[in-house]
Amino acid sequence: MSMSPSVEDLLAAGFAMGGERLAALDLVDTQLLAVTPPVDLIETPEQLANWWSLQSGRLPAGPVPDGAAVRRLRAAIREVLDAHLTNRLPSATSVDDLNAAVAGAPQSLRMVVSDDGLQAEIRWHPEYGGNAALAMMARETIELMADPARLETLKRCANPNCSMLFLAEHKRRQWCIGSRCGNRTRVARHYEKTRQS
Repeated sequence: MSMSPSVEDLLAAGFAMGGERLAALDLVDTQLLAVTPPVDLIETPEQLANWWSLQSGRLPAGPVPDGAAVRRLRAAIREVLDAHLTNRLPSATSVDDLNAAVAGAPQSLRMVVSDDGLQAEIRWHPEYGGNAALAMMARETIELMADPARLETLKRCANPNCSMLFLAEHKRRQWCIGSRCGNRTRVARHYEKTRQS
């Protein structure tokens, strides 16, 4: 596990997102909110299955959950992250939804022997009725919110026509995908400068 999909693979599949380190961020970025009307990139079962397939290298094994459950978790994660970015408290419902998702498939730590020696491994317990992948994304969000240093790196794309969220590993990063949003914004600025000259 823990193989993020590449930006190229996501873009080729029609997902305008940056292959973030957290699957939870890639999930919230499946809804384009800066356009009217908003666009849901996982609206159909086929789109959801395609996105899930791209993410499978870093999600616990298991079936693709119901689309309504995925969209509900996505809304909860987005609300919690947006609340942080706008310096307000998230809704109690969103916090409850995150807590329910993570509790739905508890986990336990176990030791395994591999070619590299002893390793720690997380075992998810979906037998309690939850979905391990949804639980993992809820856990990622909770851990991010509880880590002030890491939470400081949470940013919204500087392109006003983009709603993507990302963790800026470099202080200068301001675009979700520099080759797309960064270039578009630079081209628009250049156009304005040359037009006014």
